[in-house]
Amino acid sequence: MLSTIIIIGGGQAGAQAIDTLRREGFGGRLVLIGDEPELPYQRPPLSKKYLSGEMAAERLAFRHRSFYDQHGIELKLGQRAVRLFPATREVELAAGEKLTYDRLLLCIGAESRRLTCPGATLPGVQYLRALADIAPIQSGFKPGARIVVIGGGYIGLETAATCRKMGCEVTVLEMADRIMNRVVAPPVSQYFAEEHRRHGVNIICDTRVVRLEGTDRVERVVCADGSSHPADLVLVGVGAVATTELASAAGLACDNGIVVDEYCRTSDPAIYAAGDCTNHPSLRFGRRVRLESVDNAFEQAKTAALNMLDRPVAHDRVPWFWSDQFDNKLLIVGLSQDYDRQILRGSPASRSFSVCYLKGQELLAVEAINHSKDYMAARKLIADRALLQLDKLANGELPLKDAV
Repeated sequence: MLSTIIIIGGGQAGAQAIDTLRREGFGGRLVLIGDEPELPYQRPPLSKKYLSGEMAAERLAFRHRSFYDQHGIELKLGQRAVRLFPATREVELAAGEKLTYDRLLLCIGAESRRLTCPGATLPGVQYLRALADIAPIQSGFKPGARIVVIGGGYIGLETAATCRKMGCEVTVLEMADRIMNRVVAPPVSQYFAEEHRRHGVNIICDTRVVRLEGTDRVERVVCADGSSHPADLVLVGVGAVATTELASAAGLACDNGIVVDEYCRTSDPAIYAAGDCTNHPSLRFGRRVRLESVDNAFEQAKTAALNMLDRPVAHDRVPWFWSDQFDNKLLIVGLSQDYDRQILRGSPASRSFSVCYLKGQELLAVEAINHSKDYMAARKLIADRALLQLDKLANGELPLKDAV
């Protein structure tokens, strides 16, 4: 009989696992360990409404403290798990305390990829991953402040949009030939580049940062072509890496994340994992993936909770992602790898269009820009492995569902 379940990590996955375990009737000892002092909170607003000051800190929390008290959740916040002992089923905290578990769930997320060039550790070089990162960035929000964003992915562009709204002068430096190069089609990259430029953001692609310079703090960013960009603040958004040190030190299989099966089990049958830290099988797409996605963290944590209660359920969801930049919403559903054709639905000039990825006639993924109807239809069509009529699909005047 299960008496103790421990969850390490206070993000979306950890919070959802707690909720599911109690809803599903687990009445034993339930412990949440989080290395941040705050109650589990939402991260997506950090680069947007919370960064701009439009959202109050108390609205970030998933639940008020009363929820944890009422449901008998033992919170160990601001405490870091430093070692796992799978043989004795123990977790050791930084202060030396050891906790014993029957089941353990790792929801330890991912960490910002760090710059390694000269000057990368100068004061004024910031990353945006956690609540504690926000205040140092906000302190640089002065009208006309020169902010250089390194990286033209989701985080970099969302942060650039927020900084521009706050009256800062913003330059985005991207090493690839276009922004969001790894995640969207060229027409989508072009659309968002034009939107940023329309709002006054200076976007420079095909450029590589070689060093950061300054005396007491960062003052400029120097690129391989010799160009120099003055900076009062540098924001780095060059991707993230799965947090695996705790798992790998305990002997758990890791490979671009903590390796789990479709039931969210690690290589140790008493230890499960969910969220950004996992490398898991996508049954729908027939490959292993690591997804940095709120939806995946939410759904995988629910699945892990059920499996920890010995109710076998496979994690098999069509993934989806979103990004808000200025007044634009990008919605992506599915995975586009292995596609053999792209079809554009609608016109970017209309500010509402979609890009569909297909393999033969099967829909694999859709990128919908300000087009929630295509996104909603695509979720079902992709899950159903629907075959589409390409001529109807290309007609943006027809509902996407009518192309089946």
